Amino acid sequence: MALTRGCGMSKRPPSDVALELCVRFRDQQVLRRACVGGSWSEPERNIPFFPFIRNQPFRMEIWCEQSRFRVLVDGQRLFDFDHRVTPLQDVDTFWIKGSITITKLG
Repeated sequence: MALTRGCGMSKRPPSDVALELCVRFRDQQVLRRACVGGSWSEPERNIPFFPFIRNQPFRMEIWCEQSRFRVLVDGQRLFDFDHRVTPLQDVDTFWIKGSITITKLG
């Protein structure tokens, strides 16, 4: 899942990605990083808990605050991620890769 500037091409996100999330069940990790002008940041990995259970529904909230994204899963704060892509008004696309079913966006 990624929040991007534009929609990119084919199966690749565009060159500006404000926040990319990659959930890895095998390692129980939630990797996140950004891409500015085609250059990716180092992934951040630290989380206080792994909230996902394979094939079980969850509620994810992504709050866009002044200096960061705050991500909550099922009401519990999972991590904060400082903004790297600016201006934030240009982040206009929710990009999904993988197998996930979205039941509601709000």
